Amino acid sequence: MKNRIFVALLLAGVLALPALAQTSSTTQDQPAAAQSTDQSNAASTTGASGKPALQPDTHEGFWGKINPFARKKYVQRQTAPIRDRVNELDDLTSSNSKAIKDTDSRAQQGISLASTKANEADQHAIDAGNKAQMAQQTATQANTRLTTVEQVVGNIDQYKASTQTEIRFRPGQSVLSKNAKAALDDMATPLKDQRGYIVEVQGFSSGHGQAAIATSQKMADAVVRYLVLNHDIPVYRIYVVGMGNAPVQSANADDKTKHTSGGRVEISLLKNDLETLASTSAAPATQDQPAPAK
Repeated sequence: MKNRIFVALLLAGVLALPALAQTSSTTQDQPAAAQSTDQSNAASTTGASGKPALQPDTHEGFWGKINPFARKKYVQRQTAPIRDRVNELDDLTSSNSKAIKDTDSRAQQGISLASTKANEADQHAIDAGNKAQMAQQTATQANTRLTTVEQVVGNIDQYKASTQTEIRFRPGQSVLSKNAKAALDDMATPLKDQRGYIVEVQGFSSGHGQAAIATSQKMADAVVRYLVLNHDIPVYRIYVVGMGNAPVQSANADDKTKHTSGGRVEISLLKNDLETLASTSAAPATQDQPAPAK
């Protein structure tokens, strides 16, 4: 009986030794733990999730003091807040990533839109420059045409001698010979569809008084009739006069004037600058026409 009591007391002492050691260790570590807890509480700050930092669970219970080894429930209780906080951080990270992607997408759209607007502005500037250049060219052409028109209008009644033809007639006749018709053809053919010209026809005849004037008028009328009927020259462009036996001024100033011997008609072609204006106006108009599509 005594042996059993002794064994029981010995077993109780063995079981009590770890508890006493842990109790003494806990008692000694209480001031340091309290100081550490105060420091950690003072230094704790709000984390990225907006919640305070996790604090270790110091409540172990009776069996936690008796058994120095960690138990499954104790480990789960200690790690559960950590898992929850990690999950919160994962959610926060995912939300931040999504916000960053949205911001980057909006930024890229803004940059693309700004680049497009800049390109459109550049194109508008180029078009405006081209239009300004075309307007300048048009103004220059208009100014050139206006200057030409002013010159032509100023000289509209200033006719200059272009060509001169002389037709000879036999005495007392007013019929055109073959050579006379050929000479008139050479002079009148280039006048087709032309403007700004007049034809001056003067008839001269030998003799005296009204008889000479009448004969010269008949020869001049024969020339006018041929030009109107055979070359469609308008009558209003022809000025005809029978000069009779009027003296003819010599080309040499030193020579004296001479009277006509026989019959002849002088045809003078006179032109102004109207034809030059027409050709000048037609050239820019041809250049301004768009090229035919291919």
